[in-house]
Amino acid sequence: MSFQTDTYKLLSETLIAKLNARGMDAVYYETAAEAKEAILSEIPAGSAVTWGGTMTIEEMGLGEAIRNSKDLNFIDRNTASTPEERRKLYAEQTMADYFLMSANAISMDGQLVNIDGNGNRVACLIIGPSHVFVICGMNKVAPDLSSAIKRARNIASPINNVRLNRGNPCTKTGKCEDCLSPNSICNQIVITRRNSGGPKGRIKVILIGETLGY
Repeated sequence: MSFQTDTYKLLSETLIAKLNARGMDAVYYETAAEAKEAILSEIPAGSAVTWGGTMTIEEMGLGEAIRNSKDLNFIDRNTASTPEERRKLYAEQTMADYFLMSANAISMDGQLVNIDGNGNRVACLIIGPSHVFVICGMNKVAPDLSSAIKRARNIASPINNVRLNRGNPCTKTGKCEDCLSPNSICNQIVITRRNSGGPKGRIKVILIGETLGY
């Protein structure tokens, strides 16, 4: 155990209570490996599973495990070769049994902050899939909502713009320039203050005591 690990666990206990009060289930795992195994064990065989763009799932090996699973029906939006096929896959995603994603930030009072380009990721968070797993390293936790929004706009977004080679102003300055570029991936900013898209616990936040994603 380290001081950071101890502190993450204390923070998670406080955050879990806040998330529960907002109608979201929440759980904490010390390592990504533990979280990965728990998530895979929770998804029944035959389930339709998909996700929005998330580096967290790839970094923890969960994406590869689901893609290679013979027991799960993986809906892969990247298989679309035309706009029509992509639209059809987006529709299939909204009807999935399990939708996996991360968050760009979580405030300590239990609000999720996400910035999206096309809106498909946040759309599935809001309504559609039967179960939504929001998988987050504790590096995504911010002291309050204002800090969470700043984190999403000035840490997560510039890095993702660089990763996707969008060439937007933030890729030159390293911070949000509030641009209106045609290549913007920051078109939808969604704050989830409570679960409203289904029964209590439809959204489950899985906190991990490691640095994952952006």
